[in-house]
Amino acid sequence: MTGIKDVAERAGLSVATVSRALSGKGNVSPTSRERARAAASELGFVLSYHASSLASGRTHNVGLVVPSVHRWFFSAVIEGASAALLEAGYDLTLYNIGENPEHRHSVFNDFLLRKRVDAVIAVSLELSEDELQQLHAMHRPIVGIGGPLPGASTIRIDDSSIARKATNHLLGLGHTKIAHITGNEAYDQDFHLPGTRRSGFEEAMNDAGCPVRPEWIVSADFTIEGAYAAARQLLASAPDRPTAVFAASDEMAIGTILAARDFGLRIPDDLSVMGIDGHDLGNVLGLTTIDQDAKGQGALAVRTLLGAITKGLVLEPADTEHPTKLVVRSSTAVPKAGTF
Repeated sequence: MTGIKDVAERAGLSVATVSRALSGKGNVSPTSRERARAAASELGFVLSYHASSLASGRTHNVGLVVPSVHRWFFSAVIEGASAALLEAGYDLTLYNIGENPEHRHSVFNDFLLRKRVDAVIAVSLELSEDELQQLHAMHRPIVGIGGPLPGASTIRIDDSSIARKATNHLLGLGHTKIAHITGNEAYDQDFHLPGTRRSGFEEAMNDAGCPVRPEWIVSADFTIEGAYAAARQLLASAPDRPTAVFAASDEMAIGTILAARDFGLRIPDDLSVMGIDGHDLGNVLGLTTIDQDAKGQGALAVRTLLGAITKGLVLEPADTEHPTKLVVRSSTAVPKAGTF
């Protein structure tokens, strides 16, 4: 049976160098890495992570906990994290806790405590004190995405700031009759994202001296379908309609565009629409948005964790604000004369 010593002899390298080259860990020159991989391929050798984990105490596996895999943001974070882990030679274990309290309890009080992962990424989860204590008891690096986690390193965006930026984009075009589609109460539990974005919208409107009309603030469930239904109700009040809609997510902005078409409204001639996210469909539909680079957030979380793991360092708590970018497309424009 071929072993790592055979690969080392074939490559003319030390066993330690071959181990680092095949595992993707440690500093190895590109030439040595290629020689090790070529020798392993010729001999049909595959590095046993089970054996290496027994020796090093590492599993080469990172746990990723998400509230759902159906929302675009979560799936994009998973994609970014997964790609970064694959490049580093790590596995990913996905824990989709959904809306079932028992599943959430099992993940934090059982699965993660088995220490089958080297680190944990928690996405858009506001953890209880007990859940945080359970995670810290693992003595594994933890990174949170979406909001602050006491005692852990976190990656987030400034939701209030980007909501103001989105609203100011519409105001800057000359819109004063602006509606807002926000998330309903069920989506305000973790880090109060809908409420924070709504506050940013209202602050920008107030600073501009524009009234915030309560009937023009409607709630949906962050889906295209939910926003479509909400926007139909909003836009049914002809002729007293808003000239622009700021949706708290791109999916809800897309639902708004579809609803507007039902009423024969042209985007952006009759109604400007913008969202927040950087959804893949945004480019197809010409949606103006604030791109929060969800895939980049997932990749950054992985790089942060692996940097600590490979160096054997304690990951100190830190709050990192991820950059966002205003992407102006064809869904927003100056309002028609007489509709300001």
